[in-house]
Amino acid sequence: MLRVGLTGGIGSGKSAVAERLAGLGAVVLDGDKAARAIVEPGTPGLARIAETWGPEVLRADGSLDRAKLAGIVFSDEAARQKLNAITHPLIHEHILAAERAALDERGPDTIVVHDIPLLAEGQRAAEFDAVIVVDVPVDLQVARLAGRGLPEDQARARMAAQATREQRLALADIVIDNSGTLDDLDRRVSEVWADLEARAKR
Repeated sequence: MLRVGLTGGIGSGKSAVAERLAGLGAVVLDGDKAARAIVEPGTPGLARIAETWGPEVLRADGSLDRAKLAGIVFSDEAARQKLNAITHPLIHEHILAAERAALDERGPDTIVVHDIPLLAEGQRAAEFDAVIVVDVPVDLQVARLAGRGLPEDQARARMAAQATREQRLALADIVIDNSGTLDDLDRRVSEVWADLEARAKR
């Protein structure tokens, strides 16, 4: 099995690359989706969160009130660490189980792509056989976020909270430049897929 980390700054088009890789045959595992799955109603993760912060972090239907929990943990470093101590091992286990299922189903040439927005920030590059960075110039990131209705100052603030373009590129085994057209992106992702298939066979 080839384990690939996929990352890119906000507005880089990482999700578009993940969709294309999935279409070509990759098993794409999304850390954000795993984080949601482990706090669904009835899960041990949600039970531990409710135990720690009380029933006020639950909605009337028993699901997690994300806004309420975020209000508690984002202003309190100790609370955030407590939440991470609950969720991170469960997310890790959820993703490992998905990897094992993919390997059982598809065999040793399986290519598993981990979609991780904050791969550089979490210093996780060493966990993967290859790291793909989706890259665009900073001004294009800002323009794309503006197209989604985010004012420039807020866009730049969000980007400043992430790793820099240079920090991400320093981790890259493969770079996908997404500053061109969608046809350009399709071509580049196809080339990258051929490269990944060759690596998986090795």
